Amino acid sequence: MIERYARPEMTAVWTQQKKYETWLKVEIAACEALVKDGKIPQVAVDEIREKAEIDVDRIDALEAVVKHDVIAFLSAVTEKVGEAGRFIHMGMTSSDVLDTALALLMREAADILIADLEALLEALKIQAFKHKKTLMIGRSHGIHGEPITFGLKLCHWYDESKRNLVRLQEAKRMISVGKISGAMGTNAHISPEIETAVCAQLGLTPEPVSTQIVHRDRHAQFMQTLALIAASLERFSVEIRHLQRTEVGEAEEPFTVGQKGSSAMPHKRNPVSTENISGLSRVIRANAGAALENIPLWHERDISHSSVERIILPDSTILLDYMLARFTKMISRIVVYPERMRKNMDLSGGTLYSQKILLRLIEKGMEREIAYAIVQKTAMEIFEQGGSFQEAITENPKVLAHLDKDEIAACFDPWQYLQHLDAAYQRVFGEES
Repeated sequence: MIERYARPEMTAVWTQQKKYETWLKVEIAACEALVKDGKIPQVAVDEIREKAEIDVDRIDALEAVVKHDVIAFLSAVTEKVGEAGRFIHMGMTSSDVLDTALALLMREAADILIADLEALLEALKIQAFKHKKTLMIGRSHGIHGEPITFGLKLCHWYDESKRNLVRLQEAKRMISVGKISGAMGTNAHISPEIETAVCAQLGLTPEPVSTQIVHRDRHAQFMQTLALIAASLERFSVEIRHLQRTEVGEAEEPFTVGQKGSSAMPHKRNPVSTENISGLSRVIRANAGAALENIPLWHERDISHSSVERIILPDSTILLDYMLARFTKMISRIVVYPERMRKNMDLSGGTLYSQKILLRLIEKGMEREIAYAIVQKTAMEIFEQGGSFQEAITENPKVLAHLDKDEIAACFDPWQYLQHLDAAYQRVFGEES
């Protein structure tokens, strides 16, 4: 089922062909470094580079017999290279190839996800400025709070996504680590200088001190970062799903010509994109848990992490690539209903301005507990009986003893709550705001 979500660029990172090509890239880099160390003749490396080819079917056939993927790979390549093939893999262990190549593949996947995040940031920024002054009610516990704007909500999402970009860039740096240090990580047969040279040629940093493998806390950090990004996308998606509810109707996913929402109910326009993102986010978070389980291996290494990584790394990067692309497309075309937002603000009869009345009464000398009791009692009456909070509070003699009608009316301006909107945009977007 993962193929359903795969986009070509990310899929290409995780093909068998690309994996073996990357293994070969590591092997050739090691051979070239060993030439400089006098361990391999240059003519042999030239021959290896010229003749080495990847034949996935042949590797698979050999692996079916030897039950070892790296040995099958080496045998298949040596068949193509001939005599010079004896120099391939000199002094190395399988994980030197596997982990170093995996770092290259993960780095390539990270670059795609970084580009995805940058596209999302641009889409969020455009919508944040478009709806900077689109008034709506803010909610806590799902209950009306005080006025905000839809643009401010998108500012939150932009800033969170920007943090996710920083996290991903750091995770990319953390996994851009290779090792050519041998079976126990002691550089017994290849010197640290050769290891450094190979990693440098590949654009990697050598693991400062390795066992047979690169330490899996690095991979776990990468997976945790993917899970955080997925969780953010789910947070944004859940908000859109709530705003699309019939009773709210403030924003919704685009509904395209020919699209259908239900096999039984022709009227349905469901938030399918955001629901899909919510579901897939759970998969990535679960995979991040598996990555944590890969950290405590036996002694210098066991193989229990390998089978897990063959699933969670391709699947999670493919899924997140899809999720980012789908959410970015959706947010770029999101349908917003400003009139419904204003209508919903009025549902609570103006009680959303209660804090302004409370604070003005306190400023005028009323004790806080008394002021709170008056405002709350009036608000509860509006909830239970209906009517206008502004009218009810204006008729209260205890309130009028401290505030005149003009002062009360001034408290019911929603833009008083947003006088620092520009400051928020300045903090998020800098001079561009």
